[in-house]
Amino acid sequence: MSIPFGGYASPEQIMRDRAEYARKGIARGRSVVVMQYADGILFVAPNPSKALHKISEIYDRIGFAAVGRYNEFESLRLAGIRYADINGYTFNRSDVTGRGLANLYAQQLGMIFTESIKSFEVEIVVAEVGDAPEDDQIYRITFDGSVFDEQGVAVIGGQAEAVGGRLKERYSEGLPLPQALDAALAALTEPGGERPPVTQIEVAVLDRGREHRKFLRLTGPRLEKLLEAAKEGQKGARRPAAEEAEAPAEQDQAGQAQAEQAPDTAPPIAPEGDIDTGSGE
Repeated sequence: MSIPFGGYASPEQIMRDRAEYARKGIARGRSVVVMQYADGILFVAPNPSKALHKISEIYDRIGFAAVGRYNEFESLRLAGIRYADINGYTFNRSDVTGRGLANLYAQQLGMIFTESIKSFEVEIVVAEVGDAPEDDQIYRITFDGSVFDEQGVAVIGGQAEAVGGRLKERYSEGLPLPQALDAALAALTEPGGERPPVTQIEVAVLDRGREHRKFLRLTGPRLEKLLEAAKEGQKGARRPAAEEAEAPAEQDQAGQAQAEQAPDTAPPIAPEGDIDTGSGE
């Protein structure tokens, strides 16, 4: 029996090498944030390109976000659109679900990871907005076909753990869209760094209040207004906190002034002979 060139490698070692290769490729990109807000699901990604989108629409209620190699996740996006169109036309539009698409992507990525020499360097999110917040679905699918049902927020690519930690500090259920966008941008910005300009971020929402197609890409003046509203919200949040901090100091000053103006009302000291010593004499 001939030994392959380069020696023998166990299946476990091959899988570890493929996983490490994919993780390194995904970590080189910038993180993408997907999170629930009061009226739907928000997608935010640093992206200076106007032509190569990381965030896209798959179907009426379903959005797609990805990081990694563009040509690889673009092929997955197109496969998802074909799957959704065929099933929606053949059966019913309600039969196309985020869970079904997540399972499709999991099968494809799992097969590529185990059978191909090179695994895909991608990580994707499939999100479906429901009629109510509790019906929203966010699925994260990794390069090896693993599927994670995320609750509220999902972060993929880049320094996902650090970004996810900063996001969870600011996230709460039912955030209005401006505050949710501000929280996402704050999480994507390194501590002490500057936020990317409007022209270098990609933002989209799945708005449950829209008719039929829920996906809406936010650009230009509309995005600038949202960012301005977020800044105003920050100022409004800081102002009450500052007033609360100033209130005790003002009360202390007022109390000190009253003490200085008040007359000396201390009781007079009784003569020594009038003090009851309790001796009974």
